[in-house]
Amino acid sequence: MKWARRLSNRFSVVGELFYFLWRQRLWWLIPMVAVLLLFGLILIFAQTSPLAPFIYTLF
Repeated sequence: MKWARRLSNRFSVVGELFYFLWRQRLWWLIPMVAVLLLFGLILIFAQTSPLAPFIYTLF
């Protein structure tokens, strides 16, 4: 259950970031942060997946 708590803490940081951007009226930053997070997830998935050679061809 420790891994679930760590995962929850990581997502809470992302949620707090989006809440901060929304509260400070920095709406134009939200799509950029979302795309950076998406690329980060793709890179992590590409390193730990047997589909890595196919994902690398996309870039």
